[in-house]
Amino acid sequence: MAIAAVPLARGWARRHRVVATIVVLLVCLSPWEVSLAWAVTGPGAGSLSGRTADWFRDHGGASTVAWVENLWYSHHQPPRGGHPPRGAIPASSPATASAVITGPHLAPPPAISPLVFPGLPGEGLWRPVGRPVHGLPAVYEAFLRPDSVHTSLIAGVAWMDTTRLRASLYGGSYIPGRGPWAFAPPISPAAATSLVAVFNSGFRMKDARGGYYEAGRTAVPLVDGAASFVIYRDGRATVAQWGRDATMTPDVFAVRQNLRLLVDAGAAVPGLDGRWAWGATLGDKVFVWRSGVGVTAEGALVYVAGPGLDAPSLAGLLVRAGALRAMELDINTDWVNMTVYTPAAANAPAAPGNGSTLLPEMRGGTVRYFEPWWNRDFITMSAAP
Repeated sequence: MAIAAVPLARGWARRHRVVATIVVLLVCLSPWEVSLAWAVTGPGAGSLSGRTADWFRDHGGASTVAWVENLWYSHHQPPRGGHPPRGAIPASSPATASAVITGPHLAPPPAISPLVFPGLPGEGLWRPVGRPVHGLPAVYEAFLRPDSVHTSLIAGVAWMDTTRLRASLYGGSYIPGRGPWAFAPPISPAAATSLVAVFNSGFRMKDARGGYYEAGRTAVPLVDGAASFVIYRDGRATVAQWGRDATMTPDVFAVRQNLRLLVDAGAAVPGLDGRWAWGATLGDKVFVWRSGVGVTAEGALVYVAGPGLDAPSLAGLLVRAGALRAMELDINTDWVNMTVYTPAAANAPAAPGNGSTLLPEMRGGTVRYFEPWWNRDFITMSAAP
């Protein structure tokens, strides 16, 4: 009996060590599992796939996520040829002014020359949208096909009169983090009474190759040469190359950087076909949802977004829209969103019910920026006092 008990005891010891090892592994892994479960099911921004991808990027899996996304998009390219769905280009309409027009304003933008000939009815023509400011429209929208290959797709362009609008940068708990910030989601009831438009910001700070600054606080140091959305203390905004077109002065209130300029001196910059220049998560040669913002020679802001865009086609649209300088903002289906609000009365609050997205397919709808759980930064354009 004693002899038989020896192998039994040894077998139990081995099993005990195996069980103990498994228990230790489970204990070690459980915080990761809890973290992932919370990331994809708790309050936060984006779809299940988008939130899962962000979690893996934040936990050392950025290269794997990039490979998976490149593989997916490479095998799900936008269609070539064809025609947009009926009604994809809304009818243009002339701007109407109230009886009382006050304050300075920019002349409405000229029509955009279509990239595809012949143009479709209404293609490249502007229509006024959103809350009028001091008697005049402050935002116009236009729609056109992005290139001569993907002719069934439609990109949207928004033109914003910076003499009648004031910009604010809202900092999220995830991007850039390190709050609290002067402005943070959700948009407050007080801010909603003057809100005209809102649009997405740039990449995660780990991928932006630039910094984030607001009201004397720095989340990530600013980088010379980086493309920068700059907001001054009076709410004026521009797009600049940091260190050349704009520098830190007492007038600078906020700076959001993202990569380098996409458009400079009114032309697309060289090297737009560089593999990792315009989004390490996807690679610039993949056609995906992309967004960008630029400034015209007159000082207006132009925002461009659409599906099936690569870096060159996004730059081309911004140039067509009149951008003197422009930068890429966020990319991918989950994050590209611009909404314009048209309350029934002049001082009535903007709300999801009176908003419309630039393109109907944009994720997040008109409610995204009013949600307390929205955790990414964004930019608002509000009526100037």
